[in-house]
Amino acid sequence: MELEATFVCAYCFQVNTIMVDSTGGVDQEYVEDCQVCCRPNQLRITIDEELETVDVSTEAP
Repeated sequence: MELEATFVCAYCFQVNTIMVDSTGGVDQEYVEDCQVCCRPNQLRITIDEELETVDVSTEAP
């Protein structure tokens, strides 16, 4: 199942919307380019399957 989440770019501070695939596990980590400035952001994602919520933390790689 895909869940919608947002993160704030570590460089330009713009809000980005992403779709997170819950079949990847409840704890995920990967790099996603900002949709505005195209710079890479290291995302750490935690999924609460019971509540179907996603927590995303961001930092520059």
